[in-house]
Amino acid sequence: MIRGSKPTLDSIRDKVESNERLSFDDGLFLYEPTTPLHEIGELANLVRERKNGNRTYYNINTHLNTTNVCVYRCTFCAFRADLRDARGYVMSDEEILARGAEAVDNGCTEMHLVGGLHHQKPYEWYLNTVRILHEAYPQLHLKAWTGVEINWFEFLTKRPVRQILQELIDVGLGSMPGGGAEIFHPEVRDKICEHKSDASKWLEIHRTAHELGLRTNCTMLYGHIENAYHRIDHLNRLRELQDETGGFQTFIPLAFHPENTGLAHLAKPSSLMDLRTLAISRLMLDNIPHIKAYWIMLGIGTAQAAQAYGADDLDGTVRHELIYHDAGATTPELLTVQDLRRLIEEAGREPVERDTVYNRIERDPTDLRRWQVSEPLAS
Repeated sequence: MIRGSKPTLDSIRDKVESNERLSFDDGLFLYEPTTPLHEIGELANLVRERKNGNRTYYNINTHLNTTNVCVYRCTFCAFRADLRDARGYVMSDEEILARGAEAVDNGCTEMHLVGGLHHQKPYEWYLNTVRILHEAYPQLHLKAWTGVEINWFEFLTKRPVRQILQELIDVGLGSMPGGGAEIFHPEVRDKICEHKSDASKWLEIHRTAHELGLRTNCTMLYGHIENAYHRIDHLNRLRELQDETGGFQTFIPLAFHPENTGLAHLAKPSSLMDLRTLAISRLMLDNIPHIKAYWIMLGIGTAQAAQAYGADDLDGTVRHELIYHDAGATTPELLTVQDLRRLIEEAGREPVERDTVYNRIERDPTDLRRWQVSEPLAS
């Protein structure tokens, strides 16, 4: 390829086969409707198998949304509630610990904690949630609080991010989810979540987490008012931070669900757009080990097909997911291990149970509550 010339599928294929990094313009070309999706998928699958072989990962996990009361009014969110809204709730310590017990009894290795930014709850309430769960159930990995929530804690306490994260680590935080990234570009971000932490703050928080040894995930919310330029800009910013820190372990493209949001007039992204975005993400994010097809948002059929379009992870059983079901997701409330393994095996892949940081898990087949890490997984 002559450098500076317009990308073609052949030039991009040459780069992928040579393990060369794709450019911004390459990414834009892949998003053009005339660029054949099946050929993009073939290239993404090449990268997927280069990194992760024929494995598809899953875990046994649960979500805990401690409150839906939120000071922000993001136009894309169907989960939030006002303080006096009949839908609003705040979980007690007893309810939180009961969820921990349920998780352990059902063999979960991970609890994913996110929620609203409750303006009448102090930072210590959020800190205590991690503390009491870790003290009661130390075997449960706590993946907690998005970059937006950490930024809110910074506002509440007037303390530096590093100090807040270290304090959370000290009481049992195991890793961070990737939520709150949405779309980084201010042309979009200022319209869909104008008061929320901006791109530079989100990236700074994840940079600091990586420096403290925390592994984190990263996300992108697509299929609303953004366009291909904004998506590729978002992926590039994630790739740049990963070059710097190496702390991202998984990227999750999140398909926008418009129902019950301020953008309900929009159509949700098609399955073809979902697969294109997954495949382009795998090709652009050459330095992030895993791409997750989050079945809650994509739907089971699309998530299963995504294993041929760059995805090597289907997430997990996902008990008690609320945020995307409130926005109209029609997927089941829970998948069993048997469901997940069938979705993987039908796609011709090898199902591998993992923990949050991608160690292989081995189970006692007669009792899901008995498990152990058998080996670290290559990333």
